[in-house]
Formats: sequence, structure tokens, C-alpha cells
Amino acid sequence: MEISKFEKLTERSKGYKAFLYDCDGTLADNMGAHKETYIKVAADKGYVIEGDIIDELAGWPVINVIEEINKKYGSNFDPQEFKDLKYKLFLDEYIVHTLPIAHVVDHLKAHVGKVRIGVVSGSGRVAVEKTLDVLGIAHLVEVMVCAGETERGKPFADPFLKAAELLGVAPADCLVFEDGEAGTIAATAAGMDWVRIDQL
Repeated sequence: MEISKFEKLTERSKGYKAFLYDCDGTLADNMGAHKETYIKVAADKGYVIEGDIIDELAGWPVINVIEEINKKYGSNFDPQEFKDLKYKLFLDEYIVHTLPIAHVVDHLKAHVGKVRIGVVSGSGRVAVEKTLDVLGIAHLVEVMVCAGETERGKPFADPFLKAAELLGVAPADCLVFEDGEAGTIAATAAGMDWVRIDQL
């Protein structure tokens, strides 16, 4: 009998004091929606962009993704304005349809009260809070660190180190759950073990 992804996660995560989950693409099955909002905002401004650059930069703060889009496409999007338009579209039209990535959400629920729980995301706090609400798990998360709340975002260690500090847990006692390379690079830089939930 093949063991389930939930069982693999549970087995892999024994012995830690805190779990730090990424949000988009890790707890929430919403990367497709995020990609569509980038493409749509760009199209509204007269640029056709491919989704692959969004996949490559999964986990990066939105402002940094837009800077990379400008480099690749020769566009001159104002990163803050683009970000605001993207979030408005996402919050207005997409977020209510967010589905859980079941084995990760179930894993979080199964460990409430046993380990400390945080969410570390490259998205803004409003979007992350609403996403966790839609998934029904906002009340289970003790600490959130979101885009713009540390000097540098993923792939730097800062967001994970801040989450560990807020939880009062040493970085070595934290396990990170991620779906993107930026997140695993950041976790490694923070001195934390990690699991790629998309590679179980």
C-alpha cells in the first residue's frame, strides 16, 4: 500500500518545535490564479507576458517579480501600481474560489497545539489573511510574516528568521513547508530544514 502524502509529511516532520508554512501553492491551491492576475494586468496595459516567469519566481515578493518582468519584456510597469492592480483583481475575483492543498492543510490542523505554527509568505498580509480565512485555518496560525514586513523577502532568510523570533523558537527547531525554490533557498539560509510539498 502506498503511503499518502499526508503520512509522508507527518513522518518527515517529527522532532521539530515549529512549522513554518508558505501560503500560495503550499497551503492554498492558488498559483494558477496568481499567474492569471499577472497576465491579465499586463494585458490590460498592452503587454503579453508568459506564465513561465511567474512559475520561475514563485515565492518572490510581487514587487520583485514585476521588476523582473520589466527586465525580460522591456516593459516599464510601475511595480507598486501593478501590485495594487494585481491584488485588487485577485481579491475581487479569485480569492473566494481558493481551494486547500489538502495534505498540507490537514497536516497543519493535525499539529495545532503540538508545535508552534507560522505562515511565511511573499504575498501581502491582506491577501494572506483572506486566503487563510477562505481555507478555514486563519485562527490556527500563531504568527504571520508577509511581503514587506522584513527588509528583504525570500530568497533571503529574513522572513523565516523573523517568524522564528516571533515564535520564540530557534531556527534549527523550525521546519519549513514550501513549493518554490525561493522559499527553500531562504529556509536554508535561515538554518532551517525544509520540505518541498510538491515533490513528496
